[in-house]
This record gives sequence, C-alpha cells and structure tokens, in this order.
Amino acid sequence: MTASPLKNAPGLDAYWMPFTANRQFKAAPRLLASAEGMHYTSDDGRRILDGTAGLWCVNAGHGRRPIAEAVERQLLTLDFAPSFQMGHPAAFAFAEALAAVAPGGAQAGLDRVFFTGSGSESVDTALKIALAYQRAIGQGTRTRLIGRERGYHGVGFGGISVGGLVNNRRAFTQLPGVDHLRHTHDPARNSFVKGQPEHGAELADDLERLVALHGAETIAACIVEPVAGSTGVLVPPKGYLERLREICTRHGILLIFDEVITGFGRLGTPFATDYFGVTPDLVTTAKGLTNGTVPMGAVFASRQVHDALMRGPEGAIELFHGYTYSGHPLACAAGLATLAIYAEEGLLTRGAALAGEWASAMHDLRGRRNVIDIRTIGLVAGIELESRPDAPGARAYEVFVDCFERGLLIRVTGDIIALSPPLIVEADQIAEMTRTLAEAIDRAA
Repeated sequence: MTASPLKNAPGLDAYWMPFTANRQFKAAPRLLASAEGMHYTSDDGRRILDGTAGLWCVNAGHGRRPIAEAVERQLLTLDFAPSFQMGHPAAFAFAEALAAVAPGGAQAGLDRVFFTGSGSESVDTALKIALAYQRAIGQGTRTRLIGRERGYHGVGFGGISVGGLVNNRRAFTQLPGVDHLRHTHDPARNSFVKGQPEHGAELADDLERLVALHGAETIAACIVEPVAGSTGVLVPPKGYLERLREICTRHGILLIFDEVITGFGRLGTPFATDYFGVTPDLVTTAKGLTNGTVPMGAVFASRQVHDALMRGPEGAIELFHGYTYSGHPLACAAGLATLAIYAEEGLLTRGAALAGEWASAMHDLRGRRNVIDIRTIGLVAGIELESRPDAPGARAYEVFVDCFERGLLIRVTGDIIALSPPLIVEADQIAEMTRTLAEAIDRAA
C-alpha cells in the first residue's frame, strides 16, 4: 500500500527533513494532521495509534488542554524575556517545581536546574558544566570525556563526540580527547529478557581500562544513557550502573546520566535514576519535560557541582554558557502545566503498574518469523528483527510503513522496532499494538 494522494497540500521540496530519507519520503509522504489522546489523525483522515509517544516525548498524551491554555495565557502575558542578567517568574517557578521531583529524590541533591532548548543542548551543557567543575576545583587537567559505543546524546558536536552511533559521526569532525566504553549488548548471554539482564556488570570495568590508558587525572566525566534508547532499547545489566558509579567516584570522574528518553515516567518511576537507585552527578532531560509541546531541555546538577562554581566575586559570571531561549516563558508555562498533569494523574509512576502486562504482550511476539530478540523495561520495548542479506534496515522499515498504513505508529532504528507509548496507554491499546505489529512482522518476509 502507498499513502493516499495529497489534496490541497503544500509543496514538499523546500523542507529538508531531519533524520529522514528525503527522496524516499517525498515519493510517498506520511503526514500527520492532528492529534488527541493516544491517537494521531493522518492527512487523509485515518486514526493512528501512537506507539512512540511522538518521539519518546508526549508522555501525557496529545492535545492536553491545560497545557495549551497555560501556553496561551503566558503568550498573552509575556511572550519572551531575556535570560542573560534578567529573569521572569515562570522560569524560577518551573525550576523550583522540577527541584521538588528531581532525579533521586531529596537525598540525591540533584536540585539545581539549568534550562536549555533541547536534549542535544542539555548534553552539551552537561559536558561543559563537567569541564568547568573540574577546573573550578583545581583539576584543570581533566579535559577528557568518556561516552559509550551505541550511545546517543543528540546532535551537537559534544553529543556526537561522546555518542557512539556511527552514522551520526562519520561525516563530522569530533572533539579531541574523547573515548568510549564498550556497549552492553550481549545477545549470546542476554536475549528475550524482561527487565535487566543477568550478565554484563563487568562491562563497567571498561572504564578502569580507560583510566589506566589515559590517566584518571585527564578524565572529566563519563556520560551514559541508563537505558540506551535510540540505538534500539539496550537495558543495563544488573549491577552495571552501580559499578560505573563506584569507579567514577573512586577516580574523581563525574557521572552523567542522559535521561532525555528515560526521564518523566518512562520506566514507571520519575527518572531512571530512581528506578536503578544509582545517583549521578548530572542528569540531562528534555522531551517529556513539556510533554513535547514546546521545545525545552533541562540539566539537573548536584549541589556539589553547582556550588563549586559559585565562587569568586559575586559580580562575576560563574558559567560562561547559555542560550537565547534558556527558560523561555512559553516553555516554562508548558512545563509547569505538564508537571501538574503528571502529579494529578500519577503518570510518573503509572508505568510500574502496566510494566508486567506490557512486557508479556511484547514478548508474545517471540517465535514469530525473523524476531531474534525482544527487550523490555518499564513502558519501553525493543523488538529486533533479523536483517535481510545485503539490505540492513529494510525489513524493519517495511514493518514501519505497514503498521502506519494500518493505524499504528512505531519507530525503527536499523532492524530494531522501538515502542514507547504515552503513559496514558490502556490495556486494550497495548493489545492492539501487539496485534498490528505481529501481523506486519508476519508480512515482512
């Protein structure tokens, strides 16, 4: 099947689309015209069940009126305010509200918030804060950054440098002084696992290897996704994150968790930091921060990191970094309304009650043709398909198009299908996702 012909549609040539095969898309476009609750509506009037929360971000579902009304009020009151040497009430109110639900709870002390405009900006901000912190405490030789293979940390030069997705890196110059841990994907020992795999905690010791190679005195920070999302849902082995935390602490290396995907209820806890019980020094967020309505990101910093920079003359700028849109009034209004919905509907923990049913439904796909692994945690699933000879990614892309034409939006990366529905998903919708996906997988020979 192909998409229906567009009627009275704009031309498609001018828009250079991100992370898209532009020529392929424009030959048979898929356009979303509206959204409400758990569904999109396509330009030709079909309802599309959202199996991906937009792009891992619409955690409270689409078309939430309180968010729209809050943004409208803010727009008519204060549309923009400069954030350099100036402020506005909504930014301080939102930062206080976020501090109250910060990763790890009050005991973690991750309650100092720096606003950005996206996940990519949050990552670059966290890396710069880490470097500035080490310099502030007299560790100026610590300039090296450690990422992980198969990690995704946005598309800024810092993010692609510490990231480990080859296609995102190969055409671009990267920062010097960056190295990478091995990834944790081990299908020989861990396959078709619900939750955390049993094997692989020792992979965290790869950081010890890099310390031995480069010297701890050269390493500022190590950044990982608690659950690697964009590469196809790689769940950390039991004990892995704990071991990584211990090694970082022992060697004076800051640990950064990239929670752009896992933040705000995705695992059935407010943050992955809470789910795994491991406290980093910095946490990057975006996406669910505003329910995807207005672009925004935020970095949570520990008081130790923050306070180390609050030195010198009071009139001196402590961190020479920021964005025109840091703490944008509309984004703050959207964020405050989003947090209120999360609290009123218990969405930051609702996934915990659904996780068992979700995992069972996804693992029911085991045994279907070409399904070689399934990974689930919280309300996330990765279904890995065997690649066709000489055509990697083709099978999953075919499933993606098939599902869309039959009313389900999924996400694919290579030959891995990723699902991460809005946190308002119901049992019958989980069943519908599984049924539609199973039929599409069967058709993709």
